[in-house]
Order: sequence, then C-alpha cells, then structure tokens
Amino acid sequence: MWRLLRCASLVICFAALPLLSVPAWGGASIPELLGALELSDYPPGWRPPAITAKTLDGNGVTLEELKGRVILVNFWATWCVPCLHEMPAFERLHRDYEGSGLSLLGVNIQEDRQTIERYATRLALTFTLLSDGDGGMTKAYGVVGMPTSFLIARDGRPVALAVGDREWDSPPARRLIEALLAEPPTGVPAG
Repeated sequence: MWRLLRCASLVICFAALPLLSVPAWGGASIPELLGALELSDYPPGWRPPAITAKTLDGNGVTLEELKGRVILVNFWATWCVPCLHEMPAFERLHRDYEGSGLSLLGVNIQEDRQTIERYATRLALTFTLLSDGDGGMTKAYGVVGMPTSFLIARDGRPVALAVGDREWDSPPARRLIEALLAEPPTGVPAG
C-alpha cells in the first residue's frame, strides 16, 4: 500500500514539474509580448538618456539610482485625453508591482507644479511624477507626441517604446512587466 502511495506521489510530483517551469507571464517571449501591445523596438544602439529630475515634493530622481528595477517612463500632460486614459492603469501597475521592482516615472511636459498636483490628486496618483518644465528631458528622449512611453529593463537596456496610448493594465502588458521583473537584477547600486 505504501509503495503504491509513494509511487502515486512521485507520478504527481513529476507530472507537476512542467507546470512549475512555466513562467508566471504565460511563457510568451518578450518580443511576442511587445507585439501584443504594438510596442516598437528602440533604434539600434539607442540608450535611454539620463534623467535627473525632482519629484513634485522635491526629492531627486535619476535613472542610475533606479538601475536594477524595471522602469516605465511616460511623457504626458494634463490636457492630453489619451494620457488621462493611461494614468489609472499606470497607478494600478505601480500599486501591484512597485514592491517587486517596477518604477513608474510620469514626466509631465512643461506644466506648472500646481496644475500637475491638482491632476494627481483628482486621479489619486501615487507613482513618481516629474516636471519637465524646460522640455529638456522631452527633447533628449525625442518625444514627438503624447503620451509616449519608454520601457527599460533591470540591466538598463531599452526594451520598447510606445507613441500613443496603450492598454498598460491589460493581460499582455502585465505579462510583459512580469517577464521583465523575472529577469535577475544587475548593476544594483551598493548600499
């Protein structure tokens, strides 16, 4: 009897092994997930320009200090209707994945602090909002329309970009974020 139970247990364990090796994001490759969201590859050799900015509450943010995290940089404005559609999705991603290594940076294009703060309060946004008052970051990133989003992997490599709004809270977007979060963090600053 014990031999039969032990044998049945081993069969169940071995049968479950393939299930354990299936990634949480459904096993699709990152290029397949990019295609599902209609995200574009970066131009060859392109590296994300440095971001050194202050949050609305005055704290400094740099891309270098975020290395080791998956970073989603979104350029937006309060008057942009498609941006309004994306913001709640970004907030949900922030709440669900911030603790796992996702950093969302919402870069507002040339609006004053009070306008940005009212918008953030109205939408209950808690992810990092930055103001690009002089347009320097917008120019450095080559933003030509809004919203524009840039996805950067844990190792700092550019993954994809999107001009125009996307369904960032959709199952394919979540699988993409999970796939990138599953990559090992590298280049994490000491300390």
